[in-house]
Amino acid sequence: MPTDPFVAPHLEDAPRQAPNLAPGVRYPPAKSWRASRPGDLEAGQPTGALLGRPGPNVGYALTLAERARDRLVLAGHESADDALAVVGEVAMKRASSFGRAPVMTDIDVACSLLGYKGEVDPAFCEWRVRAVHGAHHEYDVRRAIVDAAPDAVLRMPPQVAPLLVEFRTQLRRSVEDG
Repeated sequence: MPTDPFVAPHLEDAPRQAPNLAPGVRYPPAKSWRASRPGDLEAGQPTGALLGRPGPNVGYALTLAERARDRLVLAGHESADDALAVVGEVAMKRASSFGRAPVMTDIDVACSLLGYKGEVDPAFCEWRVRAVHGAHHEYDVRRAIVDAAPDAVLRMPPQVAPLLVEFRTQLRRSVEDG
């Protein structure tokens, strides 16, 4: 069988990654980088209401949320699409707070926080139905809920159930006041 002429037949013949410089000559140190191109943000990523949270591949949370569709415990007259939109965005915020892409644990935490696993009192469930109504199509509805969830709560391990009631109470107050 013929061998590609660019493939070394023996491992010791493989090219090395040594710089081809004269003895004693070194590469200069890297220069500092400045945001000088059009579109570069000089002050960093802006923060505030309705601006979201950037992170690597955060849109994947919507794919993961869709996989959890059959596990959602919805109230009467609650749209699964609205619930998945909010769950996906909460998962995006959680993943970006860790500086990584979303994983299924982020979806599970979002479902727990918002009561979509079934362990929720009826008053919160009734409020949630009204709060997420239209979230699938309305960006500001999703952002109001997501922005009200503090990073400290999102970064907690998924097994911290005693704080769920307190979080849900604060979430209701924040969204209703905002």
